[in-house]
Amino acid sequence: MAQVETSVPVKPLSVAGESLTTKETRVVRSPWDGASVAAVPVVGALETRAAVDAAVQAMATPLPAHERAEILDRAAIATRERREHLARLLAREIGKPLKQALMEVDRCVQTLTFSAIEARTLAGRGIAVDAHPAGIGRRGYTIRVPIGVIAAITPFNFPLNLAAHKVGPAIASGCGTVLKPAGVAPLAAIELVDLLHEAGLPRELLSVVTGPAGEIGDVLVEDERVRMITFTGSAEVGWELAARAARKHASLELGNSTPLIVCVEADLDAAAEAAAISGNGFAGQSCISVQRVLVDGRVHDDFAERLLAAIERLKVGNPEEDDTDVGPLIDEEARTRVEEWLDEATESGAERLAGGTVDGGHLRPTVLDRVPTDARAWKREIFGPVLALRPFESLEEAIELANGTDYGLQAGIFTRDLATAITASERLKFGGVTINEAPTFRVDQMPYGGTKESGNTREGPHYTVRDMTEERMVVIKL
Repeated sequence: MAQVETSVPVKPLSVAGESLTTKETRVVRSPWDGASVAAVPVVGALETRAAVDAAVQAMATPLPAHERAEILDRAAIATRERREHLARLLAREIGKPLKQALMEVDRCVQTLTFSAIEARTLAGRGIAVDAHPAGIGRRGYTIRVPIGVIAAITPFNFPLNLAAHKVGPAIASGCGTVLKPAGVAPLAAIELVDLLHEAGLPRELLSVVTGPAGEIGDVLVEDERVRMITFTGSAEVGWELAARAARKHASLELGNSTPLIVCVEADLDAAAEAAAISGNGFAGQSCISVQRVLVDGRVHDDFAERLLAAIERLKVGNPEEDDTDVGPLIDEEARTRVEEWLDEATESGAERLAGGTVDGGHLRPTVLDRVPTDARAWKREIFGPVLALRPFESLEEAIELANGTDYGLQAGIFTRDLATAITASERLKFGGVTINEAPTFRVDQMPYGGTKESGNTREGPHYTVRDMTEERMVVIKL
């Protein structure tokens, strides 16, 4: 519920070229201790339409490619200079442990830098029109033109870097953007917008709006001038949004129930460490946090012991402390849901090997063994610090179990056998497969995205700018 707290500083929004505050605000609270961090204005349809109007008008006077690149370069430098400030903001705003928050800021710098590269190199291609008799005496080539105004909708878990993954390529492409960050975590996105404006981006070209998701979303879906919606979040919301925006290009990055296969010949210590860290970092609140761990039955017990020891080494606590590994879930509703799924799994026959208890209001890292495949903790995205184990007897069974989900974002396998690695990479039905690496691995220039319920696109500035531009054919008769 929106509220006014005069003692809480209000972070203005940049909307349609203006710095905007409103009487109605929403307080952003730390998920660690409930303390207020800042308040943000609550806006709605009127302000969102104004943001679209301003973006359309700003695109009528395109920025040259070199200016777009220089703006992104300056923003990357400014982000690096404010690294500590931005990381501490993430720790307070979403409870992300400080060392992981620092990594997110560093990744944001890279995303902006790779976007600047795309601004400098984005080009069409030559077409040999005279390869057809009708093309004799003509020259043909393509150019890439901005698709139009972009609606960018981002989640709470990577509020800085995922905003950069949408806004950076949009700037590189020459598109105007309306950014709608998650209601519980808008502050880092607002700061990114401010950084870009300070770097020289015309204010009208990029607005950020916070308020009722339905009211803002209705404008972005219904306004025909918004030509593309790029959304990262839950599969349910994403596919519904795409169905409503059937005439727009909808770019979806959605959820996963991430599997990790551990083979008999694998380095068990490395696999256990990878599962412990990538399953529990930021309390498992990443689309590619390891959730399902499939272990060869011959080493199942040995691996489980190593996994529990690795988890025991993780520090659970205040996200603003330098050595914390696991912080809180984003809110009480999320914690309650995860606890319900854990109870359901144990009632269905799963054995709880560790965790599951609420410590000071926060859920500790949890390991479930022999989880039924019809339990939600196995087949759905739990988005919490939970690892669900199952033994397997053959590689074929492991791959079948890994593929036995509606999701298909990323998967991983630990093996020392080359044939096993190649077989798994070819048969796992996921957008990305990691070998001897946790499937949470991502560098920001790689094509990242999923299949099935996990989405319909690949992100990374090189790939996103091609989503955000259209190829136009040009033919010249000599």
